[in-house]
Amino acid sequence: MNENLIWNEKARREVFKTPVFTVTERDSTGPDGQLGTYIVNEANDWVIVIPEHDGKFLMVKQWRHGEKKLSIEFPGGVIEKGEKPETGAARELKEETGAESKNLIHLGSLNPNPALFANHVHIYLARELSFTSEQHLDSDEFVNCMELPVEEVLKNQASELYQHALMSSAVGLYLTYKMQNAD
Repeated sequence: MNENLIWNEKARREVFKTPVFTVTERDSTGPDGQLGTYIVNEANDWVIVIPEHDGKFLMVKQWRHGEKKLSIEFPGGVIEKGEKPETGAARELKEETGAESKNLIHLGSLNPNPALFANHVHIYLARELSFTSEQHLDSDEFVNCMELPVEEVLKNQASELYQHALMSSAVGLYLTYKMQNAD
């Protein structure tokens, strides 16, 4: 029924490789036979962890080079090669906050922008937190950890401090989960 929408990839070329992602050109044939060349970014999958503790979210504030501003976000990062998303979520939570979760719940997986990206972001809710250690950040990570009231974070999405679209997507999955699991 949707065959008239599907493009078929004929060739793929690596244009530029960075430590974070690879830019590729892909030659594809459209359903009507036309040929097009499209740019696609390839990267490892990412994780976002929503740590919920005593009516608050455990969040991080960090500099974002693209926006040239500080951003308040949920902990998260790149899944290492061969690592399962849940393992990456637990690792990122501990690295960025020093916390561990006894109850990690997968809320969903999304493509950050299917027109341009080939990877996915996996979103987890972390409950039953214990604070077992200090942060163990990467050498180029400078992150302040903070607890913020859940209502404040929900109310201020898309404000100056909450500009990260994937964080708002995570909030949407969190709200859906809460709605479906209301006590």
